[in-house]
Amino acid sequence: MSAAHNLATLRDSIERLETHGAAYGSRKVPLGHSEADASLQGGLALGVVHEVFAEAGRQSAVATGFVAGISGRVAARRPVVWIRQDFTEVEAGAVSMSGFSELGLDPRLLVSVHAADVDHALRTAADALACDAVGAVVLEVWGEARQLDLVASRKLTLAAQASGATGLVLRMAAEPRASTAETRWIVRAAHSPPGSHPSSAWGSPLFEARLVRNRHGPTGRWIMEWKCDECLFGSPAAYPQPVAAAPAHRPHQASQSVFKRSRRRFA
Repeated sequence: MSAAHNLATLRDSIERLETHGAAYGSRKVPLGHSEADASLQGGLALGVVHEVFAEAGRQSAVATGFVAGISGRVAARRPVVWIRQDFTEVEAGAVSMSGFSELGLDPRLLVSVHAADVDHALRTAADALACDAVGAVVLEVWGEARQLDLVASRKLTLAAQASGATGLVLRMAAEPRASTAETRWIVRAAHSPPGSHPSSAWGSPLFEARLVRNRHGPTGRWIMEWKCDECLFGSPAAYPQPVAAAPAHRPHQASQSVFKRSRRRFA
């Protein structure tokens, strides 16, 4: 294939991205976190590619949970194709169907694909994104992966735009590079609320999410809580500790008036 043909193809790809980017960006789904959705001008864009970065080790599990939540939001009850390299299970373990269910997501909609290497993973992701029956495609890549360059990123974006499926590129132990991603996130575990009692410390997943790239709005940094029952993100509760309810047999105001009369009686 000649260099002139490659250049013409690349120019055509750039023109399609610039021409149709606004149209695809209008299709959005809210994450549920009000401040994040405001920065995203209504929610996460569909039919494009988003990137999520995390450090290797325990942060990889955090990023996996974050991407699982996002995939559930953007897929809208359609299948999620999760593509991983073969050695990923040695590094981070398998994607758990029970864990997927505990997040409030339907494990029956998850299709897990193992690829021998990055090249196979990229080809599989492009094929999956070309299918309009798929809601989301997660491409999990470890390390710097020189194959995932600007050209590869552009191919994934074009495939997503053509089908309407949303691509989520999960990068572990890698530095951000030039890409056509609509947004780029850096995720790590958030600290538990101060003063949490050990008996109530096990609660909803908390993420420290940094939006470091947003093609159509500002960036930001938030603590985001995944609400498993509603299957959306939100702001952590200001008072995470349980609070005793008022007695059912009398209103709160009546309790106050009784207390005041008692205090005057013994004054």
